[in-house]
Amino acid sequence: MSAPRSEKLSLGIKLVYGAPSFAGAAMAIPVAVHMPKFYTDEVLVPLGWVALAMALARVLDAILDPFVGWLSDHTNSRWGRRRPWIAVAAPLAALTFVALFTPPTWLDSIGAAVWFGTALMLFFTLQTIYGLPHGALGPELTLDYHERSMLFSVREGFALIGTMLAAVAPSLLHEVFGDPRREFALMAITYAVLMITLYWLLVAVIRERPNFARRDSNPLVPGVRRALRNRSFFILFACYIVSSIPGAIPGLLMPYFNEYVIQPEHPERWLGVFLLAYFGSGLLCLPLWLAAARRFGKLNAWLASFVMGITGGSAMFFLGKGDTVRLLFLIAWSGSAFGAGLFLPPAIQADVTDYDELHTGKRREAQYLAFWGLVPKFIVIPSASVPLSILAWLGYTPNQPQTPEVILAIKAIFALTPAVFSAAAFFIAWRFPISEAVHRQILLGVQAHQRGEPAIDPLTNQLVMPPGEKRVDERTGWFLDHFSRGELLRVLRDGPRRALADVLRVALASLGISLGVAVWVIYDLAATDGNPGPFAVLAIVTAGFSFTAFAFHLLRVGPALRLRKAAITAETLRSHLDEANGSGVVAVSSAA
Repeated sequence: MSAPRSEKLSLGIKLVYGAPSFAGAAMAIPVAVHMPKFYTDEVLVPLGWVALAMALARVLDAILDPFVGWLSDHTNSRWGRRRPWIAVAAPLAALTFVALFTPPTWLDSIGAAVWFGTALMLFFTLQTIYGLPHGALGPELTLDYHERSMLFSVREGFALIGTMLAAVAPSLLHEVFGDPRREFALMAITYAVLMITLYWLLVAVIRERPNFARRDSNPLVPGVRRALRNRSFFILFACYIVSSIPGAIPGLLMPYFNEYVIQPEHPERWLGVFLLAYFGSGLLCLPLWLAAARRFGKLNAWLASFVMGITGGSAMFFLGKGDTVRLLFLIAWSGSAFGAGLFLPPAIQADVTDYDELHTGKRREAQYLAFWGLVPKFIVIPSASVPLSILAWLGYTPNQPQTPEVILAIKAIFALTPAVFSAAAFFIAWRFPISEAVHRQILLGVQAHQRGEPAIDPLTNQLVMPPGEKRVDERTGWFLDHFSRGELLRVLRDGPRRALADVLRVALASLGISLGVAVWVIYDLAATDGNPGPFAVLAIVTAGFSFTAFAFHLLRVGPALRLRKAAITAETLRSHLDEANGSGVVAVSSAA
């Protein structure tokens, strides 16, 4: 077999694909860093309400992820699978972003809280609808191992430039206007125009691979099960979950750490300097990380970046009033690793979707992006909301000197929590199995399947038959993957009617948990006079996750009803269970 041919992209394609991230990142920084403090200290929305609204918005965002990914992969239009969603959702998200940062001045605190929550939920929803297709488009543009690193480094380079602009813009605008409302309104309008322009340019210039779109798509629920059987996917999935637990903390608490722990003379000005140092060092080090990935491999470069981030972040706990220079150094040290964490994971993810194609014969980039994002998005919600609730519970007072307890909480949450979870994620990522050599074998296996030949799985050293030549035909195999291994074993024992009872039981249990927790949150809001604490935020996360599980199981009711009428033999069920368990493939040694 010949090695897979190299697929180089022109500089123009890389720039057009990556440029929209400039506007997207420029929007992300105000939402993650400036928005909470703007609404608590300027618009005067109670801190607990801000935390609650952020939790609700992120829960909705997470719930929609798998469905948006599935819809994008299933879209079949003359413009492709990705571009129609980008063309419509990106401008709508831009307009919603403007609304988010221009709340009417006549609103009272409750009205402003409703405005904030509604605008934020719409923004996150639309961001998912255009963001997932944009992310999924990248792995399709090239299958080359190193070219993907280059493509995503260009995209994240634009993101870092946009982030740096967003980091310094509020400070510069504050020097000119001195009015946060005018400053954020001008900023929002500027970013919105940039976003619409750059995304529509991408839609006009980039073309998708028609052969990917023509392949048969898969049902949503079986797609989730087959993704979870992908070992390389599962390792990255676990890594993302652990690293996402404190994911929103640095951006959320940086303004508070700056103003109340370091206490520089001009907090707004120094906040811009710190953010510029963090993202600027990330941008400057991108070429170094790209060279390291080529020399030592994408995984090894990514692991090295973990170490720099962990050491720099944890050292910030020991800083105090006046340590501006020390903080600047540590931020630059941590930021230099930040750039690697932006482009290397997407480049690694793209290799995982190739491994999935080896086993399924399908291209499911958007679904995989959604799966990777679904649980981490739920996990990150507490870090975007609970710290604010903790500060409110400890007695945080806007624009006033804080108590020692509040300052200690800011330091511990901001510095130590991310470092601990990043260290855990490092050891999980260490086990990721796809190297450049392994990826080359994966692509050779995909080519063999396209010729109708069996291929070797380089991770298990087993023969994998082409999707159409397995013991259980593809249509039946995907259908049976609506059900878990335990459910199918009970079907073998008790008959096909058992599947419907199993599905309804877990669906109703998930719905009951979601509704019960939602009722408790409403009761808690009334009991605390609208000042929800950390437990209310965690309850919202639980309700959202349970409702997502309910929606997942609801999609299985129809297949469970069809299973009662389907003439699927016990032998077919056993063969499917063997293949799903890995015993339906042949080890190379025994095959020889």
